[in-house]
Amino acid sequence: MERTEKYIDSFRQMIRVETISDPDCGSPQENFEKFHELMWKLFPNIRKACELTEIEGALLLKWKGADSSRLPVMFMNHHDVVPARADQWKYPPFSGEVAEGKIWGRGTLDDKGGLWAMLQAADELAAAGFVPERDIYFESNCNEETFGEGAKAIASRLYDQGIRFDMIFDEGGDIVREPISGAKGTFAMVGVGEKSVVNLKFTARSTGGHASAPEKNTPLVRLGKFMAYVDSHQVFDVDMPPAVAEMLKVIAPYMGAAGKITGKADRYKKVLGKLMPLLGPTPVAMVSTTIAFTMTGGGEAVNVIPGEAWVIGDMRCSHHQGQAGSIAAITKVAEKFGLETEVIQQEPESRLADFNGEAFRLASEAVMETIPGVDACAPYIMTGGSDSRFFDIVCDQCIRFLPFTIDAEQLESIHGVDEYLRVDTLAPAVDYYKYMYSHI
Repeated sequence: MERTEKYIDSFRQMIRVETISDPDCGSPQENFEKFHELMWKLFPNIRKACELTEIEGALLLKWKGADSSRLPVMFMNHHDVVPARADQWKYPPFSGEVAEGKIWGRGTLDDKGGLWAMLQAADELAAAGFVPERDIYFESNCNEETFGEGAKAIASRLYDQGIRFDMIFDEGGDIVREPISGAKGTFAMVGVGEKSVVNLKFTARSTGGHASAPEKNTPLVRLGKFMAYVDSHQVFDVDMPPAVAEMLKVIAPYMGAAGKITGKADRYKKVLGKLMPLLGPTPVAMVSTTIAFTMTGGGEAVNVIPGEAWVIGDMRCSHHQGQAGSIAAITKVAEKFGLETEVIQQEPESRLADFNGEAFRLASEAVMETIPGVDACAPYIMTGGSDSRFFDIVCDQCIRFLPFTIDAEQLESIHGVDEYLRVDTLAPAVDYYKYMYSHI
């Protein structure tokens, strides 16, 4: 209990520093500088043991190991957060309030909790005189929630220096109960990759005119028909990635009769791939590119038909169809409705780590040794983004995972309201990272 109380005190200090990265309402620079100063106050031993480099506000620490001839390992967690409206929260979002067995605040899960556990574990080992077997790097970005420029700059610097990593461990999946319907167990969902992001602008044009005598298929109508069509049709290729098939095999023993089929997912990939979209948005995101329409514009007056109207689509590309194939597929549909398609933002495509590889094995072993109540570890592909997408240029094995056991309510609170971390998950998370540092 004394250990947990100490952890609560240090962690809530990190939550209290408002480090919002947002183009419109971001925190002032001095807040990030204050946060950096707090980090070295909370974790003086690892700071003393490491060489520090700061690039565009992102931090890179190098902990020299006993054998620097071996490829190093990197651990990552960012320290910026998304905005939070205090009037919607049960407890103030930057208070670090401790109540109901939980620490409340923006960033508790995404991602100061991971950063705190990562550095707390390293600090305790450094204080005890521990020296890792090989060099360990720690990276923490200040703008992961926007465009990730800090992490991108660090990855580019490391690449230019010719530094490659054996393994990289970033934020990502968590430990959850029943990750898919019917799976009656608790599973560590270890991310082996992430879908890439392409933002597209679809534009409809016409001669415009007065609203009193409208033509058929005006720009807004064509955009509406297009969005309705995409919403009701499977416009992207469906396939069962090997990582998803492996996930289903791992979970199969906990699914009752349905497990007899999912346990053979590698043999019935086509059938299961077609069935998964029928189970809801999360399953379809595992087996196909998805697109969400997020912004619209074009009208200038209530009585004027716009000469031009547009809608923005946020597309998350599957690995099997890729960005080029996904763009081609949605462009073909847009053309049916007389729309122009423009790529306005395109993130890097990330490779998939090997779920039979050393990095996945180590993370899984650490979970089973240090986190209570976990039935199994399963690979999966993240539908969201992480900074590790920039590090494919320096590492073939990037794993995305946070050692916290969370529930559905917590999952919904990420980027939402009333984000919190359970107090009883702090110590196991520190133990997880200690195990990792001691066994690389």
